Amino acid sequence: MVQEVIVVAGGLSHEREVSLESGGRITQELTHSGFHVTRSDIEPSLIDLITSMDSPVVFPILHGGAGEDGAVREVLELLGVPYVGTTADACRASFDKALAIPRVERAGLSVPRRVILPHDMFRDLGAAPLMTLIEDKLGLPLFVKPSTSGSSLGASKVSQIEDLPAAMVNAYSYGNVAVVEEFIEGTEIAVPVFDLGQGPVAFPPVEIHPDSGVYDFEARYTAGATTYICPANLDQKVLDEAMNVAVKAHTSLGLRDFSRADIIVRDQVPVFIESSVAPGMTETSVVPLSLETQGESLGHMLAQLVNLAAKRG
Repeated sequence: MVQEVIVVAGGLSHEREVSLESGGRITQELTHSGFHVTRSDIEPSLIDLITSMDSPVVFPILHGGAGEDGAVREVLELLGVPYVGTTADACRASFDKALAIPRVERAGLSVPRRVILPHDMFRDLGAAPLMTLIEDKLGLPLFVKPSTSGSSLGASKVSQIEDLPAAMVNAYSYGNVAVVEEFIEGTEIAVPVFDLGQGPVAFPPVEIHPDSGVYDFEARYTAGATTYICPANLDQKVLDEAMNVAVKAHTSLGLRDFSRADIIVRDQVPVFIESSVAPGMTETSVVPLSLETQGESLGHMLAQLVNLAAKRG
């Protein structure tokens, strides 16, 4: 019997269009692999669709809030339907950078020095005294981002302390908590991790060079706006350590099936930035590129993830 798969993409986050594109590619790849695939958005008919099928597997590829925060997966667990990807609990812990970064730091990984500031604290205490304290602790430049967002939305580099309030306001427009980090100068790489039932394995790191100098939303999803090198042009020892960091992050955050670790290599040392439980699968995404470099097809890997989820029941 042909396995029924429901690819859930879209949603209402700021990354809706990217999710739809990722969902389209996954649908195409799984269809070519012999599955019967139905696409759905987050809508009332989704539950009826799931319950109308005999033993479907759900493949959620929702980016950003309500996609990577575990909410949709919580519903899938209520329905008792098998799905590809990380559990709801682990999604919540990894999506919130204020929770995830200390967790991987405790696992022994290098991470940026940081300050976590809720919006009401920044508003009530005032920007001026906090700016001085932050500069004294972290120095300049800084990198400011929302605690719960993806695709670099709401993120910005701060080279002068006077620009910090505007960067904080930008971050708060995507969430109630901002993360202020020391800016890590180095080589930006992304490392996919897949676990097909034998333990997590890292795939070749992808080096990232945005034409604008900043790997923001436009650089990520505009064809030709970023140059990718795979495997990354780094010493083999550094590549091996970066892959080790990606696997340790995947494990320490309790992730499942697949993830992508974002890392910056500073002075030959990989510094963990964040992990994604639903990495993009678009034509400009790094995960398919890494798989191709390793000689693996995206369709084959996705098919194995579906089969693994089906076995979990």
